[in-house]
Amino acid sequence: MASNPEGSEPTEEATESGSNVTFRGLFGLPEFRAVYLSSVTSWIGDYLSRAAVTVLVYQQTRSVLLSAISFALGYLPWILAGPLLASLGDRYPHRRVMVIADVYRMTLTALLLIPGLPPALILLVVLLNSLGSPPAQAARSAMLPLVVGRERLTLAIAIQSTSTQAAMVTGYLIGATVAVGVNPRLAIGLDVCTYAISALLIATQVRARPAAVALAQRQHLLQETAEGFRVVFGNPVLRSIAIVVFAVVAFFIVPESLAASWAAQAVPNGSRGLNQGMIMAAGPFGFVVGGLLFSRLVPADRRRRMTPLLAVVTPLVLTPVLLSPPPFAVALLVTVSGLAQGALQPTLNAAFVLVLPPTHRARAFGVMNSGMQASQFAAVLITGSLADTFRIPLVVGLWSVAGTLAMGAVAVFWPNRARFSAAEQDASAETPPPATAPPFAAPPVTAPPKQAEPPVTPAEHAEPAA
Repeated sequence: MASNPEGSEPTEEATESGSNVTFRGLFGLPEFRAVYLSSVTSWIGDYLSRAAVTVLVYQQTRSVLLSAISFALGYLPWILAGPLLASLGDRYPHRRVMVIADVYRMTLTALLLIPGLPPALILLVVLLNSLGSPPAQAARSAMLPLVVGRERLTLAIAIQSTSTQAAMVTGYLIGATVAVGVNPRLAIGLDVCTYAISALLIATQVRARPAAVALAQRQHLLQETAEGFRVVFGNPVLRSIAIVVFAVVAFFIVPESLAASWAAQAVPNGSRGLNQGMIMAAGPFGFVVGGLLFSRLVPADRRRRMTPLLAVVTPLVLTPVLLSPPPFAVALLVTVSGLAQGALQPTLNAAFVLVLPPTHRARAFGVMNSGMQASQFAAVLITGSLADTFRIPLVVGLWSVAGTLAMGAVAVFWPNRARFSAAEQDASAETPPPATAPPFAAPPVTAPPKQAEPPVTPAEHAEPAA
């Protein structure tokens, strides 16, 4: 991208190597600091708002179902239209997409501050608000390698992924505490502020870059979205990564989704809340520790070689739950599984980005994140249905055995280093010519009112691959 219609200079991408990449070096990049702070701020606000909205809906309706629906609506855009919305991240400059998405969500979230808003209207606003997440997250994912370069990409992704887990815990804790103890609209107001902060950080601290897809190369949006699917599933290396990512999150999410019932069955008259909390927090805790330590201490080449092993270990360590261990032991096993996934996910994400043509990063991110959401949804639905009939340890144990067998089969056919190198070279060869000027100028950025953002997915939990 030699030419920049919006006036910035191009950012060159280095080649990922085993060189010593440090946290200090990464955070020494002003643009990465801005992107990271923007992400963390909006993530905390998003989870804070989710917790507050569920309380607000329940207070007005006294309906557990409507409260749960208000929470689940945040996932619908990714499952139903994620790839289509994410395509906007390639069609228009990344910075512009992120700023507009933040201002859009900030404005809609501010509507929830209006007293006496009917529950149906609250749910509609929540749904419309969540439409801004796919393009914003896709644009951020596509921008990251341009900001940090390939050499620092794995560590940057690890930090982003682990910070998502910490932001989720922080946002839910603050949101629920403020919403129940004070007023849910106070928590929503904080969310509005986080969106404003996020937009200002990106608008003032991140350089403008041209759109990944030049104006002359644009097609119908549906056709561009289909290109995202073609790139991901038509490339053997990308397809292998996608299969592992979709499978791993499907097996990793199950203990967390069944934690409440599991704790109740394990200790009917005991400290259910503590046991549930241990099981639910164990996975994110292991993910954070595994992601940071593995990405920081293990050289890049060794990380790649260990990918098939880590994919097998993630479900394998959960198979002992067949023996119906106590909740503390379950939490320990889930922690170890989280360590393996935390070590695996950033490596897969970085490999995925390096094999992607730069023109398709945002679209491919949309495909991956939507796939992760759908995979987790299906896993929770299937295991939840089985757990109504069979004991939870049996369901989770056999589900993990199936995952181990599936990952073992994938490991046998995992692409070797030569195929990864060839795919990376092919992706580099597809770098587009200089982009032409975008069809409209970047909007003037003023200090917006105030609000926040997302994925990962695991959905949540797994930071979107790519």
